Amino acid sequence: MAKQKSLFECQACGYHSSKWMGKCPNCEAWDQFLELNSTQQEVLKLTSQKKSPNSSAISITQIKEENYIRFSSYDDELNLVLGGGIVPGSLTLIGGSPGVGKSTLLLKIAGNLAKNGKKVLYVSAEESQGQIKLRANRLNANEENLYLLSEIDLSNIFEELQNNKFDILIVDSIQTIYSDKLSSAPGSVSQVREITFDLMRYTKGAKCATFIIGHITKEGSIAGPRVLEHMVDTVLYFEGDSNKEIRILRSIKNRFGSTSEIGVFEMTKSGLISAKNISKKFFSTNSTQAGSAITVTMEGTRPIILEVQALVSESCYPNPKRSATGFELNRLNMLLALLERKLGLPFNEYDVFVNIAGGIKISETATDLAIIAAIVSSFKDRVISKDTIFIGEVSLIGDIRDVFNLEQRLNEASSQGFTKAIVPKKPLKSIKNIKCFEANEVSKLIDWM
Repeated sequence: MAKQKSLFECQACGYHSSKWMGKCPNCEAWDQFLELNSTQQEVLKLTSQKKSPNSSAISITQIKEENYIRFSSYDDELNLVLGGGIVPGSLTLIGGSPGVGKSTLLLKIAGNLAKNGKKVLYVSAEESQGQIKLRANRLNANEENLYLLSEIDLSNIFEELQNNKFDILIVDSIQTIYSDKLSSAPGSVSQVREITFDLMRYTKGAKCATFIIGHITKEGSIAGPRVLEHMVDTVLYFEGDSNKEIRILRSIKNRFGSTSEIGVFEMTKSGLISAKNISKKFFSTNSTQAGSAITVTMEGTRPIILEVQALVSESCYPNPKRSATGFELNRLNMLLALLERKLGLPFNEYDVFVNIAGGIKISETATDLAIIAAIVSSFKDRVISKDTIFIGEVSLIGDIRDVFNLEQRLNEASSQGFTKAIVPKKPLKSIKNIKCFEANEVSKLIDWM
């Protein structure tokens, strides 16, 4: 009898090796290789040998366009992030830190759907039915069409799905469910991959919209193999501090819509609800301290007014500290180097801290001008007028460049009472109640301040 060959699998990405390694060459994770036993190797071999039915190539002009008939989740912000509503037969993964509101949001959505005639199955592998019932009482989600199942065995879940047809399936969470086809522990790469594949196959065949909740690692990414995110149709990720009332749901991947939209929610006694007026959630005009500047960022089709806060203080260390919350640290270092080079400001002797108020994270470059304005304001201890906004991208050579959707940003600022705007170029159309000042170089911004 031939000796069984050893096979090791990385628990972070699913990479296979014939020998144990301390560092995975694929994902560079340390101490993640576990040896697969004979049963696991046999299942992996059978899975890799499965062949799909043969198909022939068809001209794209002969293929009929699929029209997805969406139905509402009865939550405006979630509909926006999903691209207009829930698509039957879609598989959606929702991730986020513990306590941010993943289970709360989905249970409330389940109650809304059940109230409007949809049959919903909520599967929880972490909580008992009594615990979910207590949360449902608080969320006002007690509906006849909402069914609860406390189960960790995938075969028992599918047995329930075969006995009753459901329109919506919610799985909380994917890392705590196991399949008896594999002998590995729940949450392992093999288990997560096998369970997600089975759920995807059921979802597409039964045209049942499925939501699965995923845990995250300490680095902030969704736990399990990367193939998990590739298998699902939509990946949504919660941002924000669980201690604050504002939570942001961002679309990372969406096969049925845009990935640039965000949903803004507010944690209340009755659960997560759509924020009614997000325009004033991320800035304040009451502060009279130096180091604060206002800007307008675009999240998809939505302009959001943000407050940028900066603190510059003398450093007592040879290497000054640099810290950025909600803003890319590398870009902050670039802007500080630009100010040292072009304006001669000695930031190599000062600690610089930058924070985006409200817990939102920004990545677009249109906020560069506001970052610089807040830093210079704190450095010179000069208060910036609270009726002024800063919009513009700053380049490495010191000029300020135009941004897209400038008129839409200015209209949003005007609606919130701002009367002045520092922009790289005046818009073609005049904006009501707001006066624009051109600043095409960083030095002109300093002169204006």
